[in-house]
Amino acid sequence: MEFKYEALDQGAKPQAGMVNAATQDAAIEALQRKGYTITMLAPAGAGKMNINISLPFLGGVSSRDVVMLSRQMATLFEAQVSALRVFRLLAEQADKAALRDALTTISDDLQGGSSISAALAKHPKVFSDFYVNMVRAGEESGKLDQTFLFLADYIDRSYELTAKARNALIYPGFIMATFVAVMTLMLTFVIPKIGSILTGDGQTLPFYTQVILDLSSFLIDYGIFLLIALIVGGFFLYRYSQTTSGKMTLSRLKLSVPYVGALYQKLYLSRFADNMNVMLTSGISAVRSLEITSNVIENEVYQKILLEALKGVKAGSPMSQSLARYPNEIPTILVQMLQIGEETGEMGSILERMAKFYNREVNAAVDALVSLIEPVMIVLLALGVGFLLAAVLLPIYNSTTSI
Repeated sequence: MEFKYEALDQGAKPQAGMVNAATQDAAIEALQRKGYTITMLAPAGAGKMNINISLPFLGGVSSRDVVMLSRQMATLFEAQVSALRVFRLLAEQADKAALRDALTTISDDLQGGSSISAALAKHPKVFSDFYVNMVRAGEESGKLDQTFLFLADYIDRSYELTAKARNALIYPGFIMATFVAVMTLMLTFVIPKIGSILTGDGQTLPFYTQVILDLSSFLIDYGIFLLIALIVGGFFLYRYSQTTSGKMTLSRLKLSVPYVGALYQKLYLSRFADNMNVMLTSGISAVRSLEITSNVIENEVYQKILLEALKGVKAGSPMSQSLARYPNEIPTILVQMLQIGEETGEMGSILERMAKFYNREVNAAVDALVSLIEPVMIVLLALGVGFLLAAVLLPIYNSTTSI
């Protein structure tokens, strides 16, 4: 399969042409082996679409986009290309409207004398507070190329970990939704016809069969009202989940569900250690690192813990001592490792090791969950289908044998 590409070589000179590869990922790898920084890649014959509207589902900027953008910026800064030219080039080649508009605005701000971090800060939907502060640290140290590489690796790592945990929970949700839909169709279309046959011969029906018939009658008579109630309830539940108390309740619920709660805890601890390691290594103060991490950890329980720890650090207490007050959420081993890092001055390396440790723990927990879900789902589905069939077939069998 042929792909057309536009790229910048190691000297930041524009290049364009065609590359043969089995997949788009293989084409990207082939071009990167040549030292090219890809600015556009599309199947041959596909026109490059320039959508000038910014609807979220058309122009939204994903984590993958930011990863690719960060790697491109790292290569260009390493090639000593000026910041203004970097953002002009990337804006010209951006496929998504939201990203193109953001990069164009940033380049205009740079031309007006703004710093890179200040220009990025005006686009929080694309560049998080964490991202902006990392870039600010890179500006102060003069190592922007390394900073963007760190950011690309971090975002890629964080996205992969979060996606793996989320995908492990999507599968059972999809199976259960499908099961409920099939059972609803059976109860509203098939069971009523069979029920008329069972009740027509005047035999006394078993209790479980009567339960199925009553449930079928309820869904036929009041199913529309139940559906409306579920939609209205879901709407108000969503509105509640956007409030401060709702976010806290949902966060606590995530951590309290058996097994899944342990998975989420390891995910948040991995995110905490990884964020703190990257920022402390880049020269950002512990106070500022805690503040930023509390905003990007995406759990109200841990956000509250980190903000309380932030108050303690500002008052002069060690971070480990502040976090030790929450043994249910912060494991003892993490507190002890942080204490060792504070005593030896190797906090960055300690946090890096803990981030890798919890990363492995999340991967192991997800793999175990996936392997456990399949047999559990099979058993539950078999019990549900078996109960329905028994409730219908046994009365029919009794009726035929009594003739």
